[in-house]
Amino acid sequence: MALACFRSGPLTPGPGRATISASDEFPAGSAPLFLLSFRQRDELAHMAERAGWAAIAARRSEGLERRFLASGASVVVIDARATLAEGLSAARQLADAVQANGSALLFLIGRREASAVAAAFEAGATHYLSMPFAEGEFAQALRFAQRHAERLAGGHLAAAGRARLVESEAMTWRWSPGRPARVALSPALAQATGHAEEDTDLSRHVAQRMLGRGGLRSALHAVARLREEGGVSPFAHNAQDGRRVAHHLMLEEGAIVGHVEPLDAMRASETHPRDPLTGLDDGYGVRRWIEGRLAQGQAPVLIVIGLSRFDMVNAAFGRSVGDAIIRSVARRIERLAAGSGGARRRLVARLAGAEFAIGLPPPASLEEAEMLAGEMVAAIARPFVAGEHVVNLTARIGIATAGGADAGQLLRHASLALADARDGETVRVRVFGDAQEERRAEDRRLELDLRLALDEDRIEILWQPQVAVASGAITGVEALARWNHPVLGELGAEALFAAAERSDYLVELSRHVQAKAIAAAAGWNGALENLRIAINVTAADIAEPGFATRMLAMAAEAGLTGRLTVEITESGLIEDLGGAAELLAELRSGGLRVAIDDFGTGYSSLAYLKALPLDTIKIDRRLTQDIAGSPRDRIVVRGVINMARSLGLAVVAEGVETEEQLSLLAAEGCTYYQGFLCSPPVDVRALETLVRSGGER
Repeated sequence: MALACFRSGPLTPGPGRATISASDEFPAGSAPLFLLSFRQRDELAHMAERAGWAAIAARRSEGLERRFLASGASVVVIDARATLAEGLSAARQLADAVQANGSALLFLIGRREASAVAAAFEAGATHYLSMPFAEGEFAQALRFAQRHAERLAGGHLAAAGRARLVESEAMTWRWSPGRPARVALSPALAQATGHAEEDTDLSRHVAQRMLGRGGLRSALHAVARLREEGGVSPFAHNAQDGRRVAHHLMLEEGAIVGHVEPLDAMRASETHPRDPLTGLDDGYGVRRWIEGRLAQGQAPVLIVIGLSRFDMVNAAFGRSVGDAIIRSVARRIERLAAGSGGARRRLVARLAGAEFAIGLPPPASLEEAEMLAGEMVAAIARPFVAGEHVVNLTARIGIATAGGADAGQLLRHASLALADARDGETVRVRVFGDAQEERRAEDRRLELDLRLALDEDRIEILWQPQVAVASGAITGVEALARWNHPVLGELGAEALFAAAERSDYLVELSRHVQAKAIAAAAGWNGALENLRIAINVTAADIAEPGFATRMLAMAAEAGLTGRLTVEITESGLIEDLGGAAELLAELRSGGLRVAIDDFGTGYSSLAYLKALPLDTIKIDRRLTQDIAGSPRDRIVVRGVINMARSLGLAVVAEGVETEEQLSLLAAEGCTYYQGFLCSPPVDVRALETLVRSGGER
């Protein structure tokens, strides 16, 4: 059978062999070390071996990240002496893997390259050593790097536990002179080569046939070199399925142990299309994988991962940075999905955009999928680095089991669970069930009811006051939609627009609310005639041809040109920042003011302030309510307010509910607020009463 489908780890300890020590004199025994040296590989590998490490050494950077992960090492050495550019490039390739796996990267530089230390750390190095250095200094640098990795892992015991976990998945074989006719495979290697996990004791002739004639010759040369020189003796050969495979040999208690490493990223027989950006399977591959399992009578579990608001990364940093982040996310998902048990048969794919899928074949359980999903959420929450940019992401995850479904239905169920996860504020993982089907049916009924409500003009407008912090006077109002549903009761703007977005009525609902609010405010007089009116617009509005012309005409006809503010949520600007800037400039030149709503909740806030013509920013209610928390929270709000004031922008804090919040906002220089501290959204009669009373609380 071919040596294929490998997922490697460090060498399995033989009888009497030491593993990770709990003392500071690490390593005790031969711990794996991944080493890349373009010119002095063997010399450095021997130095590492004399210091007690098992060096998995390379001299080329092809497949670098995969080879490092397969080695099971927690310390990487990149030798950039006289090859600085290649070394920095290699460090960048490994930076994300090193960070994600809690490892250390020791960077070696030449005597005349000391100025490159900063570049090395920027590229991902955690430690460095410059020429000239003695062998003892190199050994000590390795120990320092290992201690760093141990701290990231949670200490010696955690590091030892992690090593044991990886060892349980090791792809190794063992040949002993005491049993010359037999070769022992690790359970993982036995399974990967087509044998049962318990079928780990092969005859030497079977093992030789697996190597092939050329591989056998290379193996014999490597064994002779190992017995003569010691250390680690590698050789490579083509497996029976065409893949290139390496074996790293070392002596252990008189036996020869081989650590197996795949060198090709894919089987030679894999010809179906892959996702061009990440190299993962694509949506077609997902369907084919599911159909294959179902045809065998299996019931796989499907996990669908969605990155939240990823379009903001592209808008803020550009498509090239976004693509780099997507590739990093793919590698992180791939590594975690291949972390245990039957992971060798797991599917990892990119469905589209910022969505990924993991397929778990039987005997995977729903509990296993939920545990993996939780680990995925935590892993994606760790920062990603692309060039000079550091990006934080969040993920939502949907899980579904086959349960007799076809491939399309399983994908749909997992996607529905993902949609539910996205709708929630706190729960980031959802499992599909009957409740989701019932909810979707309710949503469809709500969409039909909304159509009728629009036709019969049942959507009402309420008004929430905007109050000057200094005087307490109500100076403006925000128009908010309300719908008194015959069954569900009063539905606010958020539920209304969510239902409209799922249907084809989003633009129609938005226009209805805008027109009704402007028409209502046009008839105000007395206490209300000088109030500023704020109305919301959506991303769909901005994309509509002639939106600015229509809005300016409505304002002029109602006599509100000097009093109307257009509030645009950050998500409404993402698709075309340049086009949004031109549209807002046209509105402002026509006499309207422009505000950014929910400021501080997205990745692109600073980009908006820089690019767009604005008058006001509205601080998101979550930031407002955090101001009464820790000093760190107050510093964030202070920074937003100071930045806005420096740009000559007014600041409205949303969601103010307590006197303490208002007092802290006033101390930081906030100009206006709205929220339940003054009043919830009210009808026009209650609004007039509030204004006449001076907005007293």
